[in-house]
Amino acid sequence: MSKAKKAEFSPNDYVVYPAHGVGQIVSIESQEIAGIPLELFVISFEKDKMTLRVPTHKAEEVGMRSLSTPDVVSKAMTTLKGKAKVKKAMWSRRAQEYEQKINSGDLIAIAEVVRDLHRTDDQREQSYSERQLYEAALERLTREVAAVSGADEVAAQKQVDEVLLGRAA
Repeated sequence: MSKAKKAEFSPNDYVVYPAHGVGQIVSIESQEIAGIPLELFVISFEKDKMTLRVPTHKAEEVGMRSLSTPDVVSKAMTTLKGKAKVKKAMWSRRAQEYEQKINSGDLIAIAEVVRDLHRTDDQREQSYSERQLYEAALERLTREVAAVSGADEVAAQKQVDEVLLGRAA
């Protein structure tokens, strides 16, 4: 078993876990699993009422990262202002791509999904699966924007909505 570079996270840090979004490291604990001593990050996802334990040496490998910088957040907001790029591929293929972008943990990719799936009132109705993907991407985006700016999620949601509505005008 090769020792990967240990990630530089400490308790109370906010981190982004690709499959779950923004969480907070509660502690770093040692446990013995199958006779192997492991050091684990204990990450709490308050909104989902979930706790995740990630081996410290695997954190980088699974894509866990620090919060985006304010610079990356502003790039994501700029991405939201862009024109939606909807490919002509079958929905199942597009849905798969959107899912991959959401689970990549990359804020810009998540912003692209929000931009592409956003519908204004005068546009056609979204299908159930489209709405599910849109809401998942929007939630990830607003949680990270809120965590980076230090604001609450309601303020971050308002900020994202303003950008999306400004684009439509």
